[in-house]
Amino acid sequence: MFSTTDFRRGLKIEIDGTPYEIVEFLHVKPGKGGAFVRTKLKNVLTGRVTDQTFRSGEKVGKPDMATQEMQFLYRDGENLVFMDMQTYEQVDVSGETLGDKGGYLTDGQEVKVLLYNGRVLDLDLPASLEYEVVETEPGVQGDRVSNTTKPATLSTGIVVQVPLFIKEGELIKVDTRTGEYISRA
Repeated sequence: MFSTTDFRRGLKIEIDGTPYEIVEFLHVKPGKGGAFVRTKLKNVLTGRVTDQTFRSGEKVGKPDMATQEMQFLYRDGENLVFMDMQTYEQVDVSGETLGDKGGYLTDGQEVKVLLYNGRVLDLDLPASLEYEVVETEPGVQGDRVSNTTKPATLSTGIVVQVPLFIKEGELIKVDTRTGEYISRA
């Protein structure tokens, strides 16, 4: 059990059997009455954000969550297949569960996976990863003055905006949190 004194950003709590992540919190002590904590909670299963107020000292549940090292093996249609590094057991995860994060995975990549009651909920990717540009248009001569970009398809199939000087076959660094080009690798 967690008390309101344990609240911090990123803490995962459980209310009525549903896991939440604390996005924001504010401890309020009014002149009259007891202190309370205003929170903004993100439902870990649906991604929905709600506001909730707790009395100071109130207790909330601790969810059955764990992080585990897994290796991404391959894509099976819409599903992504991961392998547990200790038991070598394979786990199928739907692409909808991971959202855009699934597009940054390459075969054989090791990642930390967030599990809730044995079910995969989220991935913990590094802040930036390197990818090969497999398809992009050549830059237009003379359009170098402004900071223009063009779409480039990466080896994993995702499309990012890159500067005009990037050519096919080059390795680039991409920010996995925002999907933006960082630099050449």
